[in-house]
Amino acid sequence: LRNKNNPSVSVRYSTHRHCIFLVTALIASITKDPIKAKGIPSVFQVFRHGDHTPQEFFPTDKHKAGRQQGYGQLTKLGIQQQYELGQYMRRRYSYFLSVVYKQCEIYVQSTDCDHTLTSAQASLAGLYPPTQDQIWNPGILWQPIPVHTVPLSHDRLLYLPFSHCPKYNELLRETFATRDFQRQLKQYRVSIFNFGNLIQTYHFCQHHLTGRKSPCFLSSLQDINNYTLPVWATHGVRTKLIKLSELLLQAEFGFHKQIQKSRLQGGILLKTILKHISDARKPSHQQKMVMYSAHAVTIAALQMALNVFNGKLPPYSACHFFELYQEKNGQYTIEMYYRNNSLRDPHPLTLPGCKFRCPLERFIQLVSPVLVHYWTRECRINNHFHKGLV
Repeated sequence: LRNKNNPSVSVRYSTHRHCIFLVTALIASITKDPIKAKGIPSVFQVFRHGDHTPQEFFPTDKHKAGRQQGYGQLTKLGIQQQYELGQYMRRRYSYFLSVVYKQCEIYVQSTDCDHTLTSAQASLAGLYPPTQDQIWNPGILWQPIPVHTVPLSHDRLLYLPFSHCPKYNELLRETFATRDFQRQLKQYRVSIFNFGNLIQTYHFCQHHLTGRKSPCFLSSLQDINNYTLPVWATHGVRTKLIKLSELLLQAEFGFHKQIQKSRLQGGILLKTILKHISDARKPSHQQKMVMYSAHAVTIAALQMALNVFNGKLPPYSACHFFELYQEKNGQYTIEMYYRNNSLRDPHPLTLPGCKFRCPLERFIQLVSPVLVHYWTRECRINNHFHKGLV
């Protein structure tokens, strides 16, 4: 159906179910009449930050743009990307969220990085422009909303990969040694740089995925910010750097013993999401939205745990969503969406082994192999629990 007041806003309405909950970032659906919805809706979002300045430049770099704004800072383009993301959420959830900001309805958490913290704030500016009594200055249609974080050294949820896990590091070394990975890596090692050894290759682009310093950032500098790059950084080289980043991203969570890796990485976030889903079904639950501002690798780890990763580096402001519905018969179902292009509707995602509108019980059953109960214990190298999972 179409919203009569705003034809550009798509509205999905069903008399057979009530939207009560969205998990982990932007979905493509709205409940037309939330007053009739059973319980109080909750929204969970996980998105990648917007465009930011590099964390570090090469010694011979002539631009030093980071010295003007500061290294690792959200650019004006990044601010616009995140603000648009917030506006998109407001359009999609105009019948789901309160028009005015209410502290009890939303919780926002970010990794402790400047560009993810400011990305969260820019998205909130688009989502909750002050109205009515919340306008404190007519010339500034913005209001402060808390964004929570923890030190990176204590982040056990969003700042992936969790490298302080010996078992995961062992699995990573095994992955690097596989014939399949070595075969795909060979073309990049030969045509771009002589990396010397595989571990150096991994670290070369690994930090690009989390937004930390890396030469791989060159792959997007020129196209996005119109910087003049070194002579050696041709279009072909930058394209290969992106492909190399994607290869290494898949290696972090796939190729070899994917389920074991997911138990130690993306499964942690997935388990937290499922806990929120369980809480959202309680009559006393009031929270409508939880926003997670994180990194490309965070989304990739989550999608790999769900076995729905497309192998592509999540772009700036990309988001993954889950919706929880209650059917007429009382059964709960989950739908997933992925928004990786601001000009298109989010892509529907189907959990392997289930239909698109997956019953909650079936969903939990299918993802249970990647949900770990004793993470520290399973991180031990001498641990043989679930050794047979691949």
